[in-house]
Amino acid sequence: MNDHKALILDEVRKYHDDVQTVGEFVPGVTEIWPTGAVHDVADRVALVEAALELRVAAGQRARRFESEFARKMKRRKALLTTSGSSANLLAVSALTSQRLQDMRLRPGDEVITVAAAFPTTVNPILQNALVPVFVDVELGTYNPTVDMVARAIGPKTRAIMIAHTVGNPFDVADMARLATEHDLFLIEDNCDAVGSRYDGEPTGTFGDLATVSFYPAHHMTMGEGGCVLTSNLVLARVVESLRDWGRDCWCEPGESNTCLKRFDYQMGTLPRGYDHKYIYSHVGYNLKATELQAALGLSQLGKLDDFCAARRRNWRRLREGLDGVPYLLLPEATPRSDPSWYGFVITVDPEAPFEASELVGFLEARKIGTRRLFAGNLVRHPAYADQPYRIVGDLTNTDIITTQTFHVGVYPGLTDEMIDYVVSSITEFVRVRG
Repeated sequence: MNDHKALILDEVRKYHDDVQTVGEFVPGVTEIWPTGAVHDVADRVALVEAALELRVAAGQRARRFESEFARKMKRRKALLTTSGSSANLLAVSALTSQRLQDMRLRPGDEVITVAAAFPTTVNPILQNALVPVFVDVELGTYNPTVDMVARAIGPKTRAIMIAHTVGNPFDVADMARLATEHDLFLIEDNCDAVGSRYDGEPTGTFGDLATVSFYPAHHMTMGEGGCVLTSNLVLARVVESLRDWGRDCWCEPGESNTCLKRFDYQMGTLPRGYDHKYIYSHVGYNLKATELQAALGLSQLGKLDDFCAARRRNWRRLREGLDGVPYLLLPEATPRSDPSWYGFVITVDPEAPFEASELVGFLEARKIGTRRLFAGNLVRHPAYADQPYRIVGDLTNTDIITTQTFHVGVYPGLTDEMIDYVVSSITEFVRVRG
């Protein structure tokens, strides 16, 4: 590091100290956010240092992040991308690749999922001309059971794609066995669940593919960003191709002839010797992340375990504080799981003497941020009115979630004082209105 760069980074550290003010918490005045990122001086320095090098396109840091994150998540490959949503798009699209031969998904094939979801878990199914098959979820865990999914399997079913809702794992070991028994692909949407475990193993390690988000609301952040994880090297190569314009070449940007036969290929109806750097084997996208995002991700990755521990601690404090409050269904971890929670989900009993919207309004007036459980029932949204889908059973609990369910925050930036104020506010409202 040259002297000028060292001086700049030292000034960045001083700047961080200048602007990093932690004010006194004032109940009802200080915002208590439902989600948020936690940054420290190392994050700021990492981002500025990468910017000084002016290498913006994905490079050495991106490759290093992919390697370290794959190791952290116990997968052979991690493919960095622009967002968790684009990771979902790449994961589903990969299953349609001709590289999978007879196993590939084709238009009209069905993918089992849930309607109580974030839309970008479901949208890639439709965007690939596949048909989502919706099943209900349980209240409390907010995940489907294996039996619910098993009943939805039909002659056109080819895959299962489900999120670990708010970090709470679905019964992923048995779901993976179900998928294997029926020759189905399993995609774990792990965007809300980095750090969660099932049977002692990380979520994201049970399916053929898993996806992660690095949006500020999630367990670690790059500002924007996401990742596709897999231990299947064929699928990894397909995801990489789809992410990188659909190209067949695997040279890193700025590299040439990694395969030592750049001008020896004959593919499609192209003439033999056509430059492999410009041969395309998929109808792809450009969904690569940047070197700046990777720099921030590497810094955040070192704090991930502490972030997850804080989320668990905040969730437990809320759960213990609200235990026994009437009219509220509190969240429960799925048996055999150890969730790294995204949020604390509350469902108001439909028979309660108040509406969930009234409790939400009360909390928001006290500067306690709330969020719905994503889209509630997706099939009730205008975007899906004319889309093809199938529903198996009914969506009774999903409809309850639409009107009665919300979540408050557990992210690491919240203090015990803030958590206790959330507990006392909810308790006060129920006591007065109940």
